[in-house]
Amino acid sequence: MLSEFPLNTQPRPNLFPRRNRIISGMSVGTLVIEAALKSGSLITARQAMEQGRDVFAIPGSIQNPLARGCHQIIREGAKLVETAEHVMEELGALILASQLNAATSAPAMQTQQANTLSEEQTALLEYFTGNPVAIDWLSEKTGRPINELSSMLLILELDGHISAMPGGFYTRH
Repeated sequence: MLSEFPLNTQPRPNLFPRRNRIISGMSVGTLVIEAALKSGSLITARQAMEQGRDVFAIPGSIQNPLARGCHQIIREGAKLVETAEHVMEELGALILASQLNAATSAPAMQTQQANTLSEEQTALLEYFTGNPVAIDWLSEKTGRPINELSSMLLILELDGHISAMPGGFYTRH
């Protein structure tokens, strides 16, 4: 989970644009299928454009009010697409280059990461025995508070040692 809001912040419509700004920033491209002239989809598309991301829109009937937003962002520079192949034509080379870069740098990164684990991180990884473990269980076994464990687990996840699962569970790679 990634958020700029404190834990347990309730979802509210006025917070969606801030959340979607993060999502569009992490995305290679944004595809708008339908959007009214005043919609969250257009807010997200404009944020993506401001972030230098590719924005795609599927045009629709000029009689359909949910196509007007797509037409507007096409006029503002979004790429008109009709099929998944159109999107892949635009992003395919970028995605392929990204995958090749990740594949060639992964072994070096794993070696570097293995050498940079702290004693606390190494000790925490010993609690992962093959089955998913809950953060509450880890807190009980290690005596560490959940907020401290959350920080440690996030670092281990970002370094590729563990993966977060639904329900507050984690599994080791």
